[in-house]
Parts: sequence; structure tokens; C-alpha cells
Amino acid sequence: MAAESDRVGGPDAGGVPQVRPVRLGVRSVAVLGLVSAIGVAAFGWPLLAVHGSSVAAHSADAPWLFAALLPLLVTVVIATVSDTGMDAKAIAMLGMLAAAGAALRPLGAGTAGIEPMFFLMVLSGRVLGPGFGFTLGSLTMFASALLTGGVGPWMPFQMLAMGWVTMGAGLLPRPDTLRGRGEAALLAGYGAVSAVGYGTVMNLQGWPYLGDLTSNIAYDPDAALPTNLARFTAYCLTTSLGWDLPRAALTAVLSFTLGPPVLRALRRATRRAAFSAPVTFEPPG
Repeated sequence: MAAESDRVGGPDAGGVPQVRPVRLGVRSVAVLGLVSAIGVAAFGWPLLAVHGSSVAAHSADAPWLFAALLPLLVTVVIATVSDTGMDAKAIAMLGMLAAAGAALRPLGAGTAGIEPMFFLMVLSGRVLGPGFGFTLGSLTMFASALLTGGVGPWMPFQMLAMGWVTMGAGLLPRPDTLRGRGEAALLAGYGAVSAVGYGTVMNLQGWPYLGDLTSNIAYDPDAALPTNLARFTAYCLTTSLGWDLPRAALTAVLSFTLGPPVLRALRRATRRAAFSAPVTFEPPG
């Protein structure tokens, strides 16, 4: 029989047992750190590279990053399973949430940056924790790209960025008294900030390849860091802010209005699945 103390925390304000997120073990932390370091280098090389570096020399990096990212994502899953003992039920929930998120993405069709999948990723990361959340966000973006035909050199960057969004939700504070509308307000604020952050980070992926070095918003490999930062800020304000703000607004509204019932449903499913509860057998009688 599974031990109740291994799958729930203390009761919340309504007397309902809390669900503990899937914990991060040593292997999970190490793999997540490695994947995140690769992501920082992949996104930030225009600002981190030595002055005078060639933009064209990095134009083929994305496909190779894609090839390296998939095994690392599998490693995240394996590390989480080996650290926490996650079973087929956890993998089934991962697949179900990834499919639901992928199905939500086409509803906005990218119009004005509206992407309803963001709120589900934020809520899922909150309940299931940062390690599970990172894997979920990355796989959801991968599945949605296959569904919408959005496969291209930008896809590995989208997977990394969405993984960070979902992981960040799992790292938010978890005071025992924060439930209901208070928790929904916290997630709505995080959802808005992370939606803008996602767009800003994704701008770094395409910004170096504008090709118009005479523009005052294009990346200049010969310019100093402050100059390129100013150019990048102008690029974000003039090209993507009109998409980032509607995405942030929709994520905040959905997280606040639908957050409490969706969180309850996710916690109920997680509690019944008892991912981390050890199975023991007792002799008859």
C-alpha cells in the first residue's frame, strides 16, 4: 500500500492535502544545469562573443543544437525517473499534458502573439515542479511544432525557452497559506512576465540574422556590448512588443480566472497517481 505521507504535504486552508511537486535529485539538477548552460550560450552568443566575430560563422548552429538537445531532454527524463522513481503514470501524465498544450497552441494561430498554451504550462509547472516542468514545456513545444508545421531552425530555441518558462513556475515560492485567488494572482503575474520574457529571449535567436548591418536595430559584430544592447532593445520595442503584450495579457487572464479549478484538477490527478509513493506488499492476514 502506498504511504500517504510520501505523496502529500500538510493540509491546506480547506483541509485538503497538498501535493508535493516531483522533487529534483542530483542527476536532475546536473542535467538541467547542463541544458540551461547550452541554452544560454545558444541564445546569448551575439552579446557574449568577442567583438569582430562573424555572424555567418554561427548561421548553421541551430540544426546542430537541435540534434544535441533531444538526447539531453531524454536524459532529463531518465534522470528524473532514476532520482524520484517516477513510473508509467508520471510518463502518461507528461504525455497527456504535452498533448493538451500542443492542441491549445493552434487556437491562437499566432495572431497578435496570442498563445493559450502558456497558461497551462505555467499551472502544470506549478503543480509538478521544475524538473518535470522543464521536460513538459520542451516536449509540448516540440509536439505543437509537429502539429502546426512549425519545424525549423528556430524550434530548438522555442523548446528551450518554453522549458524555462515552465521550470520557472515550479520554482515559485510555495507558502502553505497561498491558495485560491492568491495563488492564481501569483501565477498570473508570473505568466505575464514569463510571456514577455519568452518573446524577448526568442528575439535573440533571429536578431543576429537580419542581414541589414546599416540598420540601427540590427546586430553589429564590430560594435561594443552597450551598443548592441541598445540596438537589441530598439529591435524588441519596434518588432515584437505588439505580440508579447497580448500574449502576456491572455496568459495572466487565463491563469487568474481558470487557475483555481485547473490547479485543483491537476493536484487531484497527481495525488491519486501518487508518483513518489513507494509500493510495499504485506503478507496475507
